[in-house]
Parts: sequence; C-alpha cells; structure tokens
Amino acid sequence: MGNQSTILIVDDEPVGRETLEGILFPEGYKMVFARNGPEALEKIAKFVPDLVLLDVMMPGMDGLEVCQRLRADPLLAEIPIIMITALDDRDSRLKGIEAGADDFISKPADRVELRARVRTITRLNRYRRLLSERMKFEWVATQADDGYVMVDDNGRVLYANPKARLYLGLPADQPTSINATFQELVKRQYRCEPQAAWAIWSGELITRTPRYLVRPETAATNAFWLQVDIFHAPGGEQAGWIIHLRDVTQELALQHDMRGFHKMVFHKLRTPLIGMLGSQELLTRHASKLSADDVSELSETALKSMQRLQNQIEDVLQYLEAPSLTKAKAEFNLTQLQSVMSQIGASLGLQPLAIQSDEDLDQYWVLLTRRAIELILWEVFENAIKFHPQGTPAMEFSVRTGDASVCLKIMDDGLTLSPEQLERMWTPYYQGEKHFTGESAGMGLGLSMVASLIWNVGGSCRAYNRDDGPGIVIDLVIPLLDKTSPDEPPQEVTPVLTTQAVTIP
Repeated sequence: MGNQSTILIVDDEPVGRETLEGILFPEGYKMVFARNGPEALEKIAKFVPDLVLLDVMMPGMDGLEVCQRLRADPLLAEIPIIMITALDDRDSRLKGIEAGADDFISKPADRVELRARVRTITRLNRYRRLLSERMKFEWVATQADDGYVMVDDNGRVLYANPKARLYLGLPADQPTSINATFQELVKRQYRCEPQAAWAIWSGELITRTPRYLVRPETAATNAFWLQVDIFHAPGGEQAGWIIHLRDVTQELALQHDMRGFHKMVFHKLRTPLIGMLGSQELLTRHASKLSADDVSELSETALKSMQRLQNQIEDVLQYLEAPSLTKAKAEFNLTQLQSVMSQIGASLGLQPLAIQSDEDLDQYWVLLTRRAIELILWEVFENAIKFHPQGTPAMEFSVRTGDASVCLKIMDDGLTLSPEQLERMWTPYYQGEKHFTGESAGMGLGLSMVASLIWNVGGSCRAYNRDDGPGIVIDLVIPLLDKTSPDEPPQEVTPVLTTQAVTIP
C-alpha cells in the first residue's frame, strides 16, 4: 500500500514539476501541482498538504513570499516547506531560513537525497499531526461528560478520560498507566449485550448494531447501561480506535417511566374514583336495606376516596402553580422561620423543632414569599415522615448565612438512599420506589416543586446521606435580599447562582 501523504510541488517550469514527480512517483505519494505563487497558496488552503516542495525563483510572487505568507497564516503555518534552490545560491537559502523554510534541496535534485528528505519530513509531520490531534482529543475528552477510551488494534487501552475511568473502575490518579485491554476491563463488572455484536473484536469494529455494557440489577440498585460507539482514531486505520461510552440508563428508564407515568396517573386517579362510585352505588341501590352502621361505613369510604382524589389533584395543581410564588413581592424575614416550622411540625405530628443558629436572623430577608417557604418546609418534612421506617423521624434544622445566600440544613434519621435516588429526587413524578407500585402517598411532585421554587430565584438544592448514621441531609440554598432597617422595605438584589457539588458519602 502506497504512502498517502500529500505533496504540493510548486514550480513555474513544467520540466521542474515533471522531474520532481518522476523522482517521487515510486514512493506512492499523492501529488498536487502549482505553477506560480498565487496558485500555490490557493491549493495549500484547499488540500492542506503534508509537505510543500517550493521553487524559490518564480516570476511575480516568488517562493520566499509564498513561504512568508504561509507562515503568517495560523491555520497553515505548520505545514513543512522544502525550498528548491540553486546549488550556490547562498543568499536565497539565508532568506529562506528567515522566511521559515524547513529544509533545502539543490538543483538538480539528487534522487536518493530527495526521497530520503521527503520521507523523513512527511513522517515527522504525520507524527506531529497525530500528536496534535491526540492532545486536542485528550483535552476535549477530559472536559466531557461521557467516557472516551483510545485502544490499539488489539484492544489494549492507550488512554481513558476521567469519566471512562469511573465507568471502568480505574484509579483516577494514574492517567496513563493502564496495563489491560478494554475487553478485560469491561468483563470485570459488565455484561456485553447483544453478545453477537461483541463476538468479534479484531477486524471491523464499526457496526450498525448498537452495543451496550450492562451492570445487572442488584437487591439495592437498579441496572446500569452504557451505550458503546466505536470510531477510527484520527490518522487512519493504523491509529487505533476511539470508544465512546455514554450513560443511557435514564434514556432507557424514561421509556419505562413514560409507560409507568401513564400507569401511575391511571392508578392514582382511578382508585379513589372506584371507591367513590362503588360506595355511592351501594348506597343508591340498597339504602333501604342497609343498617345505619353500613350506611356510615360506606359514606366514610366514599369520603376518604373523595379526599384522596382531591389530594392527588391538588398535588398536580400545586406543582403547576409553584413558579408564581417566586414572582410575588418577596417579604419573608428569617425570624419567621421558627413559627412557620413549628406550625408545620405540629400539623404533621413531629416532635418540637428548634432552629440551630448562632446568628441574628432579623436582618436577613430571602427572595421567596412566606407561602413558598411554607410549601417548601411542608414537603421536606412530609417526605421525611413518608420515608422513615416508623414514620416518626427525629429532625434537626439549622441556618447558616453567607454574604449573598442562606443555607437551610434539614437532617432526618430515616433511610439511607442510593446515588440514583439522591440524584432523581428533585425530578417530577419520582417517588423513590425501586419498583413502582402506585401505593406511595402523593404524586411524586413535592420535592420537584421545592426545587422549582428555589431554582427560580437562583438558589440550589442538595441532598446527601448522613455520615454519622442512617438518614439524609438536605441543603436548601436561597439568595438573600439587601439588609435593611425595619422601617424600610427590603431591596431586591440580583440572585447569585450557587453551584454545589453533590457529595455522596
């Protein structure tokens, strides 16, 4: 197979072009020709050759000017240039060095010398380009949210970006030391599906059949899916392969969730309707035959079903109306937290709660209404009760203020959650069940509404497991208003977006 490097030969004399072509033709290069300086610049921009053989003496724009213009172009400046000069033209060589020439060949050209110099420079340029492309790839891959792995033709891992190292269980502090093949790494924790698409590794790896790496479901966690796409690495077939690893767990789960959502709405709304209609039908048809106790029991069943249906509908309406609560005039002072918290705690049957804070909260106002704060605390407290094994959480509430925001920290002693549950708890219709049953109270909109209220004013929500026992910690970061005197209305300030890393102990 011939050398695929592209060489541009620039000479105003047909004999000069033909001579160089004859010498290099056996080497298998792809050759392009130009008759003058302007044509040379045009073809350099079009073909981006691996090497330019440039005659110095040309009418109009000579080789020195072509070289200077090429070196001034940031996109083309690194293309190697060999200038063709007369044997005793010392002045042209000195000017060529100043213009940026990489090497010189004397006329008439020696066949062996020309081939050797061209071969060396094209190889070095090919290596330089591959190195440059790899450096660009590694920089982009390091910043990427997906996993990227470079392997050779035998599957040996040459490079893996941080996300790929996480997926493959590799230490993050050893970026280049990977003494294993890709196949060996994935078999430690994944199943390769479909197996037919993974049957042959060597040879043509690119296929239209999607490949997946699957970490099977366990008693504590759901299944984890990676989609695998394989491409030729830059530099041709001998440069190896790039493997793209993309987490598609949520995409695949979304397909199930959409069906689950329709099933949930059907179940959540239909169940109380059945209770209402069934009880009313019995009362209507058999009222004269029923005892007072039977009538009372059926009436109570119908009432409970109506209340349940009302609560389900209210959950949805409350979620849809939540954004409007951040548009009203913000007038909530942090000294009101204790009374709001105590009222909600008493309504939910919680033990008396006290705010832990060493600061004077009277001087702090937040970008939310009292109604919004009430909804936020109600949902957080109610979820703590719902997911506590005995339904009686012991809760702690603390406040920490900063220059531009306040952090409300709420801790309970309930369940320890999985990484997936911690990540998805702020999304609509998610109820934290491993398998959806529809029996959990509510519609899974409470914490999503909390996040919506806080995100709308530039705040942030964070949830993580306690490190001193079971239970979780929720940090709600809310922007503050300017401090004002009691006689002055609070002046709104631009929300400061707060970014916090989610740490899962």
